Amino acid sequence: MMGTAAAPGTYMATIKPCISSSRKMLVSSAVNISTENKEASWTRLASSSHISLRQPFLRKITPGPVKFEKFVTRAISETNDNKPLPGLPIDLRGKRAFIAGVADDNGYGWAIAKSLAAAGAEIIVGTWVPALNIFESSLRRGKFDESRVLPDGSLMEITKVYPMDAVYDCPEDVPEDVKTNKRYAGSSNWTVQEVVECVKKDFGSIDILVHSLANGPEVSKPLLETSRNGYLAALSASSYSFVSLLRNFLPIMNPGGASISLTYIASERIIPGYGGGMSSAKAALESDTRVLAFEAGRKHKVRVNTISAGDVMGVCALQLDKPIWEF
Repeated sequence: MMGTAAAPGTYMATIKPCISSSRKMLVSSAVNISTENKEASWTRLASSSHISLRQPFLRKITPGPVKFEKFVTRAISETNDNKPLPGLPIDLRGKRAFIAGVADDNGYGWAIAKSLAAAGAEIIVGTWVPALNIFESSLRRGKFDESRVLPDGSLMEITKVYPMDAVYDCPEDVPEDVKTNKRYAGSSNWTVQEVVECVKKDFGSIDILVHSLANGPEVSKPLLETSRNGYLAALSASSYSFVSLLRNFLPIMNPGGASISLTYIASERIIPGYGGGMSSAKAALESDTRVLAFEAGRKHKVRVNTISAGDVMGVCALQLDKPIWEF
């Protein structure tokens, strides 16, 4: 039978009317009611309960399973459905967003940056140091121009690109072999603490922080074959990096700001091939998000959330030494 609209994601039961044996006795004992009155009563009862026969009331009712049907409701916007929105249905003009983990135009970090830009936010990004030169060169040469197109036809502008490696909190944490690595040559101030100091010097503050990076050096290995170093490296780059970024950025985040990270369903379910401790890292990220939301919300008035948008890059096929920068 028809029911009132249910809230999205809820279930409503469709149940056939059922009369107990006590009701049957009541019907049988009503001998003083005329036949005409009985038939009129049955007609009214059948009409109100969508019942065409009285037979179900005169036989023993055997309880059966309840059938549940899923009702889906659709919100109806006041705007014309045929007219596309220019971007997110929010106004972020005057807001500044820092997206950590944009190294190309393929991942969620880039897509999030475009959505924020379409809503009016100013975009600054942090790019993994070894990928910095290629990324900046591609921007200058217009290789990303097609991907930069916003709903209104303009191109997304990235105000500034910072070199960054979120595995290291401060210069003292960087081992000598990384400092002398040729892939880091020519770049400076790329630890989390240094990046935040540069952003503060250049812009003063931010409103939005996006964590769109991760790394699992042994992601292709089953968990049983993962080394301790590989496991801890996955947690460091994929979950603790969010803690570090938020801790360092909070002092320059405006009250009412928001931060978000990207998780993955492997935190809850077995995803074959997603190994190396990455499933554990995503579970840790989700747990940390709840605690950080409590702490950052109370102390700094900043929201903390994480979303699971799915696997967009085939994370299990990545090279051993290349970070999983976007999910």
